[in-house]
Amino acid sequence: MPRFARRIQPWVQLELDAANLAEAREERALAFSHLERAHVLGQAATFEHVRVYWRMLLWALRHRDAAQAAGQIGRLATATALTGIGWIPEGNTGGAGVSAFRRMPIPPDLQRVIDDARR
Repeated sequence: MPRFARRIQPWVQLELDAANLAEAREERALAFSHLERAHVLGQAATFEHVRVYWRMLLWALRHRDAAQAAGQIGRLATATALTGIGWIPEGNTGGAGVSAFRRMPIPPDLQRVIDDARR
């Protein structure tokens, strides 16, 4: 496993765990927000990128969100193929409501985590 992937994994997991807690409290939007944060953190590591898309797909299926589910299916395939070659729009939150090609600003707290994981 590449160094960045190994170092970012615990931070991605924290966001995934926070998403689980929010869902358990029936805070649907907050749960998805944590999935988006996990995506921003893990999108440069293929396994984490795909894992977050998988979790977004499961979220969409649980909430019967067909548009989100369809978007995540497509993104699962492209993340698997393109993350390893560095083709990712930095900061993209990964939800189907955002173009898969759109770069987005990274929240400062997540940028610090990403920068630390790259050192």
